[in-house]
Amino acid sequence: MLKGLGGLGDMAKMMKAAQDMQAKMAEMQDELARTVVIGEAGAGLVKARCTAKGEVTGLDIDASILVASEKEVVEDLILAALRDAQTKAAARGQAEMQKMTQALGLPADMKLPF
Repeated sequence: MLKGLGGLGDMAKMMKAAQDMQAKMAEMQDELARTVVIGEAGAGLVKARCTAKGEVTGLDIDASILVASEKEVVEDLILAALRDAQTKAAARGQAEMQKMTQALGLPADMKLPF
C-alpha cells in the first residue's frame, strides 16, 4: 500500500498496532469492571465483593457476629474482608495484563500501561 514511501509504511503499521493495543486495553478495562471477586474473613462470616478494578460493590455480614460487645472484632473482620477482596482484584487485574502483553508478543514482565 505505501511501498514507495520508505519508512512511512512501517509507521502506518506501528500506528495500527498502537490503535489495536489501545482498543484491547479498553476492552480489558471493561472486562475488569464487570468481573467480581469476593474476599472473606472470619471463615466466611464477613464477605466483601468488589470488581477486579478494586471498586467495592457489596458487603455480607453473618448476623451471628452482630453483637454490641464484639464491635471491634466485626470492624476488624470487615477490614480484613475488604483487603482480601482488593488483593484478589489486583491479582486478577495483573493476570489479565500479563495475558494481554503475551498476546501482543511483548515480554511477560512488561508493565502496561507504560
